Amino acid sequence: MTGESDEVIIAGGGIGGLTLALELHRLGVPAKVFESVASPSPIGVGITILPHATKILYELGLEDALLRRCIVPTESLYYNRFGQFVYREPVGTSAGVRWPQLSIHRADLYEVLLEAAVSRLGADRVRFGTRLVSAHDAGSYARGIFATASSGADPTVEELTGSVVVGCDGIHSTLRRQLYPSEGEPLYQGINMWRGVTVWDPFLGGRAMLRVGWYPTGKLTIYPCRDGVDGQGRQLMNWIAAVETPRHLDRDWGRQGRLEDFIDIFADWKFDFLDVPGVLESAESILEFPMVDQEPLPGWSFGRLTLLGDAAHPMVPRGSNGAGQAIVDCRALADLLATGDDPVEALRSYDELRRPATANVVYRNRANPPDAILREVCVRSGDRPFDSLDSLISGEELDALCEGYKDVAGYSAKVLTGRD
Repeated sequence: MTGESDEVIIAGGGIGGLTLALELHRLGVPAKVFESVASPSPIGVGITILPHATKILYELGLEDALLRRCIVPTESLYYNRFGQFVYREPVGTSAGVRWPQLSIHRADLYEVLLEAAVSRLGADRVRFGTRLVSAHDAGSYARGIFATASSGADPTVEELTGSVVVGCDGIHSTLRRQLYPSEGEPLYQGINMWRGVTVWDPFLGGRAMLRVGWYPTGKLTIYPCRDGVDGQGRQLMNWIAAVETPRHLDRDWGRQGRLEDFIDIFADWKFDFLDVPGVLESAESILEFPMVDQEPLPGWSFGRLTLLGDAAHPMVPRGSNGAGQAIVDCRALADLLATGDDPVEALRSYDELRRPATANVVYRNRANPPDAILREVCVRSGDRPFDSLDSLISGEELDALCEGYKDVAGYSAKVLTGRD
């Protein structure tokens, strides 16, 4: 049996696990991260960091590294599938918030976090190729059983001890399955998504997140996540094409998708500002993922064991908020572990603080995410071109839909100003 009894054992070295390690290090709490994949890889697509999460990452000293790799958007724009403008939403500092919204490739964000974690904690405290098998509350300490893969041989199994074990092991969390063995399958929301990245000319000023269309026809979200990628002024565009369908496969972030399964839906979406089928057909690669979540759990913390991020609160990706909520989890948990004398009480307080807040986001993402604006316009227009937007919905109602989500998710100017 190895390890230190006051050390936090972090199962999972993704965005949540690395951010938690950095937060704990900032506060002087020792931690060690164990990631199941053998080595980091540059796979993935774009990700949005909302202002409440940007605040935390900046306070970790990552501002310069992030700004070298990301795009800072100024607005979200909403259009119907006929290319008619519906709504403009200022974002980040453009919306009066101190911290910007960031658009970045997931691999770039991961690189920033990993470099910082290795530099600050030490390379020996971020281990790859080591997966959690089980975790146990042993009373005065926590135990984690880990298996480390080795070439041509059975995995090496070791028992590690620490003050707590935190399951940051994502949507396929081993610790979540251990704590809730009868939970059941993810809840499919009736929408399948294809995600990709494409090198393309800037559109609508080059600093906008664009949402177009609604169901049952289909919806597109697209935004730049890297600047100047080819010496010709083009950007790397992250896009998500979503289609209402009963067909879906198990959730797997790395599952390859096929253009022919969805391109027909978007074939005539050719606007004066963007050739949608052209973008989709020019993708470097395509990934397929079902829009799923899981019912909020009645508890995350069990003695010296707890969950964080997607392991705790998987949510449908309709508010660009999954990573953001994980990062906010990290700040809350690290603060409580650093300031309290009893790790069990710290985990209990973390559960009481973050579980209701994230449950609200899970439910809001299902019912009224930011793109509910497009739903209302589609329903009221009968999914046809409109002569006058004002005859369908007022500006005040559009503003309320937008700001209501920000309040629940915790990144409105009102909420963030109140936290200062």
